[in-house]
Amino acid sequence: MSATISSPKPETPQPGTPELAGSVAAVSAKPVSWRTPVLLAAFALIALVFFGFMGPQETASFGISTGSDFFQLPALQVNAFAGGLVLSVLLLGLAGYAIYLKTKDRPAPGWVNIVFIVLFVAAFLIWVVGGARTPSISLAGLIAGSVTLAVPLVFGSLSGVLCERVGVVNIAIEGQLLGGAFTAAIVATITQNPFIGLLAAAAAGAVVSIVLAVFSIKYVVNQIIVGVVLNVLVSGVTGFLFSTVMQANKAQFNSPPGLSVIEIPVLSSIPIIGPILFRQSIVGYLMYAAVALVWIGLFKTRWGLRVRAVGEHPQAADTMGINVNATRFWNVTLGGAVAGIGGSFFTLVAIDSFTKEISGGRGFIALAALIFGRWNPIGAFFAALLFGFADNLQSIVTIIGTPVPSQFMAMLPYLVTVLAVAGLVGKSRGPAASGIPYVKG
Repeated sequence: MSATISSPKPETPQPGTPELAGSVAAVSAKPVSWRTPVLLAAFALIALVFFGFMGPQETASFGISTGSDFFQLPALQVNAFAGGLVLSVLLLGLAGYAIYLKTKDRPAPGWVNIVFIVLFVAAFLIWVVGGARTPSISLAGLIAGSVTLAVPLVFGSLSGVLCERVGVVNIAIEGQLLGGAFTAAIVATITQNPFIGLLAAAAAGAVVSIVLAVFSIKYVVNQIIVGVVLNVLVSGVTGFLFSTVMQANKAQFNSPPGLSVIEIPVLSSIPIIGPILFRQSIVGYLMYAAVALVWIGLFKTRWGLRVRAVGEHPQAADTMGINVNATRFWNVTLGGAVAGIGGSFFTLVAIDSFTKEISGGRGFIALAALIFGRWNPIGAFFAALLFGFADNLQSIVTIIGTPVPSQFMAMLPYLVTVLAVAGLVGKSRGPAASGIPYVKG
């Protein structure tokens, strides 16, 4: 990770040349790994045994509508044993299809992995609810709560996308979230204005990122080490100030006014969709806007083309007149501001005060969402939703009295994170120059 890139002596292959065509052919001819088909088959067999053959005989009930919806939809009733068995057979079919494609030396298309995850989650949900003491949950509440819990994860993963797309590994997302949460709380309390606190959170995240950028880009310090040090530094500083300043003067420094939920008339009353899209705080609406803007910026604009060029081939970008290190510096700063906004969620939306380690390691889960989403803003968004779903599910199933040990349910979000990073959905390739500093000359 500490290696540097200097200007190359050989010429870079140009589009349309035999050299580039040969390199593309070499990449495409790479053998398909057995990892994904084997993992899919293993999880399909687990589902067949536990969710199918050993599934409970009770009926699981899933509420679709809430009391404020325009019209009420009947609850979805599913026999846990039959539902688990049918879904397990479908999972085995998908795993078999992936194995068949491997025998033809063809990779499984992306939709196979996505459908497999959706079906596995559905089978797990039916199994857990069907075996609970109260076999009924609100599906609308589960999904809406998952989106809420995913908000800081989405902002953190977008921060990682902006940084890694220019070749800088942002391990300091945890510190940026924590710094944003702390600053939002103290500034909003002093000014009694949550919107000023929101802006201050973005500034705090940017400051943490500027330190990361200066040391990793200008002084060519290992990016991983700088990120880890920043996480520890921010944790220590915020913890010290919380103990010495905030606790002793809560009314003056740690009682921020919150950002209330904004309901869009009519649209917010649509079953399931309404609470997810049209019943959010300003931070929730900013999350949707940020995902769209980052995706459009990266893949549909001239700026995005330059950013991706810097992250994939900084030498070629430099040859084309792009200031590589300046582009990296400003992208990392922007990424920190985005993460800072995500941090404000903890103190301006979730709860009305700051506490030690309030981010709870979510910066690292955001990194996993970044990898799971394959360095794509939309992919990272859905990966963050999956982690938010796992987090919310473990809280709900504990309440309804599931036979699954509470310790296992508590580790569910982190188990999903490990499986994602381990490559359940196949090998992910990040930007080629990610983590490698660029030294011109």
